[in-house]
Amino acid sequence: MSKGKVLGIGGVFLRSADPARLAAWYRDNLGFNATVSGSPTPDGEWTWQQQAGHTVFAAFNADTDYWQTDRQMMLNLRVAGLDDLVESLAAAGIEATHREQMDGVGCFARIHDCDGNPVELWEPA
Repeated sequence: MSKGKVLGIGGVFLRSADPARLAAWYRDNLGFNATVSGSPTPDGEWTWQQQAGHTVFAAFNADTDYWQTDRQMMLNLRVAGLDDLVESLAAAGIEATHREQMDGVGCFARIHDCDGNPVELWEPA
C-alpha cells in the first residue's frame, strides 16, 4: 500500500472551442477564478481558493439519466444561498432545471455552462 495520499481535487479541466469564453462564463456567472490554461485570470490569479467542505466523487452507471448522455461528467459545485444564486443566474438568462431537495443531503439545481456542460449546484443540508 502506498504511503502517499490524495488531499483533494487539484483542478478541473474542461475542453472548449473557446476557452476564454468558457472561463469568463464561470467567473462572471458563478464568481470564482476560472482561468484559461497557462494564463491567470484578468486580476492576476491562477487558482481558486475554495472553502473547505465535503466533496463527493462518485461513479455513475454508463446509462444514467441523471444528466445528458452525450456528456461523460457533470461538475457539482457546493454553494451557499442556492435560491439567491439561481435568481441571479435567471436574471442573466441562465435557466436552472432539475430542482431537488434530498433530506439530510441538501438542495440542488442544474444549470449548463455556455458550452452545454451540466453543472449541478448543491447547497448542503
